[in-house]
Amino acid sequence: MCQYLSGPFAGWSLRGNYLVSPHGDPMTPERLAGLAWRDQMELRLAGYASRRKAEAGMGKAGQRQMVKVVVVDLGEFRERHFGQSAG
Repeated sequence: MCQYLSGPFAGWSLRGNYLVSPHGDPMTPERLAGLAWRDQMELRLAGYASRRKAEAGMGKAGQRQMVKVVVVDLGEFRERHFGQSAG
């Protein structure tokens, strides 16, 4: 049984479990699923790359937040917050 397709798949045909190209190359369902999966993963990686690029651009634009560092003596902190019995 051979069924020819139309529209954007003009020239392709279904022969049993195979989708056959106009050049005669058979494509198994597993192969088509693998190609679709790879395409999806490439789009996903491209999305991550564009997000990293956008985040890097924001950091260079001077929108970084300042960090305040406070150094405290631990013994002094304990005495102030917990009294003499804690030390």
